[in-house]
Amino acid sequence: MRVITVVLLAFLLLLQYRLWFGKNSVPDYLALEEEVVRQKLDNEKLKQRNKLLYADTDDLKSGVEAIEERARNELGMIKTGETFFRIIPKDKNTTQESR
Repeated sequence: MRVITVVLLAFLLLLQYRLWFGKNSVPDYLALEEEVVRQKLDNEKLKQRNKLLYADTDDLKSGVEAIEERARNELGMIKTGETFFRIIPKDKNTTQESR
């Protein structure tokens, strides 16, 4: 009877070791759960970005106003007959040197 008890106890200890320190153990499981949560957050951010990009492309496909706005902001284009004013801020270093 003692031999069976010792064998069962050794088997239990071996299983406990694998549960806590082996491959696919409890710490591995907890780390993977954290990684899944982090990945879900990243996926949500990317979904929001994709929605914005889809809205932007739909706007560019359907509307002339969006194309005109992009041309003005990114390329610096102006319409015929418009006057373009460029305001250059004063540099902080030059105002301090002149004092």
